[in-house]
Amino acid sequence: MSSVAVLTPESFAEHRSGLKDQDLTGCVPEDEAYIPTYLEAFPPLPEKGAPGEKAGEPAAAWGSKIRPIKASVITQVFHVPLEERRYKDNSQFGEGEEAKVCLDIMQRTGAHIELSLAKDQGLSIMVTGKLDSVMKARKEIVARLQTQASATVAIPKEHHRFVIGKNGEKLQELELKTATKIAIPRPDDPSANIRITGTKEGIEKARHEILLISAEQDKRAVERLSLEKAFHPFIAGAHNRLVQELSQETGARISIPPPSLPKDEIVITGEKEAVALALSRIRAIYDDKKRKTTTISVEVKKSQHKYIIGPKGNTLQEILEATGVSVEMPPLDSGSETIILRGEPDKLGPALTQVYAKAKSVMVMEVTAPAWLHRFIIGKKGQNIGRITQQLPRVHIEFTDGEERISLEGPTEEVEQAQAQIQEIIKDLLVRMDYTEVIIDQRFHRHLIGKNGANINRIKEQYKVSVRIPQDSERSGLVRIEGDPKGVQLARRELIEMVQRMENERTKDLIVDQKFHRTIIGQKGEKIKEVRDKFPEVIINFPDPSQKSDIVQLRGPKNEVEKCAKFLQKIIADLIENSFSLSVPIFKQFHKNIIGKGGANIKKIREETNTKIDLPTENSNSEMIVITGKKSNCEAARERILAIQRELANIKEMEVTIPAKLHNSLIGSKGCLVRSIMEDCGGVHIHFPSEGSGSDKVTIRGPAGEVEKAKKQLLQLAEEKQVNNFTVELQAKPEYHKFLIGRGGANIRRVRDRTGARIIFPSPDDTEQELITIVGKEEAVRQAQKELESLVKNLDDVVEDSMVVDVRHHRHFVCRRGQVLRELAEEYGGVAVSFPRTGANSQRVTLKGAKDCVEAAKKRIQEIIEDLESQVSVEVAIPQRYHRAIMGPKGCRIQHITREHEVQIKFPERDDSAAGQDAPPQENGEVSPEAEFIPRKCDIITIAGRAERCELAKAALLALVPITEDVEVSYELHRYIIGQKGSGIRKMMEEYEVNIWVPQPEKQLDVIKVTGLAANAERAKQGLLERVKELQAEQEDRALRSFKVTMSVDPKFHPKIIGRKGAVISQIRKDHDVSIQFPDKGDEQQDLIVISGYERNVEEARQAIQQLVAELQDMVSHDVHLDPRTHARIIGARGKAIRKLMEEFKVDIRFPQPGSDEPDKVTVTGLPETVDNAIDHLLNLEEEYMLSVTETETLAAYMKPPSRYGGGGGAGGLDDGSGGPAKGFVVRDAPWNAAGNKAPDMSSAEDFPTFGTGVAPKQASAWGPKKF
Repeated sequence: MSSVAVLTPESFAEHRSGLKDQDLTGCVPEDEAYIPTYLEAFPPLPEKGAPGEKAGEPAAAWGSKIRPIKASVITQVFHVPLEERRYKDNSQFGEGEEAKVCLDIMQRTGAHIELSLAKDQGLSIMVTGKLDSVMKARKEIVARLQTQASATVAIPKEHHRFVIGKNGEKLQELELKTATKIAIPRPDDPSANIRITGTKEGIEKARHEILLISAEQDKRAVERLSLEKAFHPFIAGAHNRLVQELSQETGARISIPPPSLPKDEIVITGEKEAVALALSRIRAIYDDKKRKTTTISVEVKKSQHKYIIGPKGNTLQEILEATGVSVEMPPLDSGSETIILRGEPDKLGPALTQVYAKAKSVMVMEVTAPAWLHRFIIGKKGQNIGRITQQLPRVHIEFTDGEERISLEGPTEEVEQAQAQIQEIIKDLLVRMDYTEVIIDQRFHRHLIGKNGANINRIKEQYKVSVRIPQDSERSGLVRIEGDPKGVQLARRELIEMVQRMENERTKDLIVDQKFHRTIIGQKGEKIKEVRDKFPEVIINFPDPSQKSDIVQLRGPKNEVEKCAKFLQKIIADLIENSFSLSVPIFKQFHKNIIGKGGANIKKIREETNTKIDLPTENSNSEMIVITGKKSNCEAARERILAIQRELANIKEMEVTIPAKLHNSLIGSKGCLVRSIMEDCGGVHIHFPSEGSGSDKVTIRGPAGEVEKAKKQLLQLAEEKQVNNFTVELQAKPEYHKFLIGRGGANIRRVRDRTGARIIFPSPDDTEQELITIVGKEEAVRQAQKELESLVKNLDDVVEDSMVVDVRHHRHFVCRRGQVLRELAEEYGGVAVSFPRTGANSQRVTLKGAKDCVEAAKKRIQEIIEDLESQVSVEVAIPQRYHRAIMGPKGCRIQHITREHEVQIKFPERDDSAAGQDAPPQENGEVSPEAEFIPRKCDIITIAGRAERCELAKAALLALVPITEDVEVSYELHRYIIGQKGSGIRKMMEEYEVNIWVPQPEKQLDVIKVTGLAANAERAKQGLLERVKELQAEQEDRALRSFKVTMSVDPKFHPKIIGRKGAVISQIRKDHDVSIQFPDKGDEQQDLIVISGYERNVEEARQAIQQLVAELQDMVSHDVHLDPRTHARIIGARGKAIRKLMEEFKVDIRFPQPGSDEPDKVTVTGLPETVDNAIDHLLNLEEEYMLSVTETETLAAYMKPPSRYGGGGGAGGLDDGSGGPAKGFVVRDAPWNAAGNKAPDMSSAEDFPTFGTGVAPKQASAWGPKKF
């Protein structure tokens, strides 16, 4: 960062008042600020006195001169050189990232920021606001708009606290003042290094300030010597050699502020004698130079100043060393061209000569050349321009895009030579090169380029030209052709012809059924290739099969597309016509005769009828022969095949007329009826017309005798179907249906058996729930109808009856919300059964409903009572832990047993305490099987019902008790079976519905127990054994893959073997399916690489690495020292520039890591020849970049902006009171300082009462009487 102009509150106040400190303070020393009295700062208002009292006297205090209050707004201006700008996109100045960053800083700090761009593309920033806001804004601007560097400064650990200051105030002030970030190690950190991050200028300032703080705290002597900054170069000496010699001779540490720091104070620290000696020597040098030196001023063009300064200011140091003359350069942002030379009179002449020589040592020249020729002048990969720069390495050649000029900069003679060579190249190119531009619609660009650039590359090669087609984003139709004049014209003509053809193109969609696509394309695309060869200018695109689209797209010249479309439509029409298919039933024994010897017969029929004929395989039971082709051809082929069958056997064909409505009933379910007739009649073929045809003709074909027999059976069956097809519908309430059907269908079965009619009740989904359908012979249907109507009539006659039921059985009927009663009502036509209320002590039960239903319900109740009276209880002992498994999900298994066996099952209460005491150990969340079982109360399940049914239910329950199977599984495989977090074993348990118990690892048992139902346990056992086989196979494979080889490779080759982001080593691993392990940083043997995998693969990978190492051994590595400030530009954005260099020269270039001991060392690795070329190129780049990098930096180091010297007068400004924080506004003789008084306590309710409350004053105050 260069010049900083600071307008401080002090200087602003002085300008406004026009007063100096000494005018106000009289005898007060200059360096001590004047403190006004309380009456001067706060004069009292005139009081309303008695008449004649002089009111003017108190008011006179307001007219007295007092020191004005300091202004609170300051302005700072500072400069960011081009090379230190973080964002360098000048094309969007005021709209880019810089403007966004400044807007964000303004919002965060409250300061006002203005940006402007200097001539040298540096950034001038003006910040206005309160001091605190300006300093914060400046710090953020430096951090976010200027590139950052870092450095360390070492001071004694005990001095760190003085740098931090009280509550960190000193450190914060230092960071704001220098716009840097200062990191001080923690107290427990042994390091004494303080890291400073920021701009180079800020780092120098911060370092200087920290060293000053350390020196002040040092017990040794500290001397500060203020000398004119113009004489500092004489004290420091050329390249700081003189001051270093002084330090060595005297033993004192001499700190001379850097040229960019606006201080003229030299600090000397060390032993008192050494400091005194150094002080006298420095003063002697100063006095000598002050007496002997004089100055001269010269005018030199501003553009030539950088050549006088030289790289890193070396030229100025060389002039000082050679002549003893100091050269003072004007600031970069100044328009001044005056250079001041200071030195002894006899030395000024030679120094002036050197200044002029350096200024004229470099010249700038421009060569005019058409912009389109620039890339040809540069040549392919910079070959042409590279030859010139190799011959004349000190000449810098710059091409500007869009401008017809080339800039040359360097030594005069070399620039002239380069100019002549470039002009010669331009002259030659203008003779043999030409260009033309043609406007082509952007929609045709991609077609001009072709697939993978095929079209445009062909034109380039054929006509030896360069064709530049704009990118889609440019939205331009301008195509530029450059090269040989004749080739340019020919290429232009061909491009225009291509465009004209494309303009004449059209696209047409054909609708083609997807099933024909493969036929049109043909095997391996043979058929579509013929079409494309016939219409070469037409592009035919078929849709992807997965899209299931029927659209085929044609694109090409209009006439050709139409012809191709007609041709394809003809092919499609033929395909549709030839896709007719029919089936012919032929007796299986005759198929071989139809085929003929060697397929002669079938081949002849196919060829003569032009059809496709498919016969079923020998193993197939099918007798159908399928014929495909044109309809007429298919019918002809069918007649030929049937004729063969007729010749071979006495085959007869007969047609029978049967009403179409009976066809489905004659065929039967899945053709069972018609198939039984064909089988019974010696395999005749019966063919029904297709459904919906309306035809009554049924064809019978086969041996004459069998055909007659089949006809007779078919007609008989049709007659029966017609006779038995009488239907009657009957209405009955839905609640009667169950009673009509009867328990287990008993009632309806009796009606069917007596009458022979079929009775169909509506399903729950039918809309007509009252409709009952009766089907069969008319007589049988009428009889069934009569019986059902009689039953329904009886059901409509409601009667009421009663019966006696023992009280002890009542609960069975009414429990579970009367479930038994509901079942009785549903089963017996909605009969209502009423039991007496609890506590009525009555045995009478009332039944109301249809007479038959009531009688049936009474009978059923009596059966239930008999069951209850004959009921027994059977106990089954099953361990409690199995009860849940026996019940099943939501008790479904128990419900099934109770329903099936008509019993009641009661499970005992769960005894959690007993389960906890007696439960066997658990593994993997499951209970392990027990060796022996002792029944407990909680294990007894009670079954109640008839004795024989209880036994059946008991057997069913015991069948649900899980069994335990032992499976031999090696202990080593247990963890793989369990799986990650038990996932493997959980999956098996869910799949097989079993519990799997794996012993604890410390037991090392080879047995796994499977518990579950017998069938499930067996399946789980088999699954477990299969899993064991899989794991054993995996173990064997792992053993084969565990083959290892260790090879020694020099660690310097390891990065190359690994490759960028591991690309090389990843490819080797992938190619050979191996694992390659490199040594860790802490390993003793850093050269060992371990390869593991299959033996053969490991050997191949080892050979691949050895081959790679052999290639690397031929390479060499050279270090080249490049200024760290140029590294970023050489590397380029995201490493793009350095990658291009490495690809061009086939080398590897490594830059030092941040904080490296040698920050300028760059390592280049590759073949010797390519390494030398790459280093030469890097050095050229460094020299080129350093000119712009050092231009601003060096000039800034030698400029003396007046603002840094307090307007040219005193030191003033920021340096006067830099030691501590601001004291605030101070006055003398204030009332609160008087004896016995003190400032009011703002937390006191007495001094500062709340509104609406009164507090009695305790004592009088210097502030006057208190008013409430």
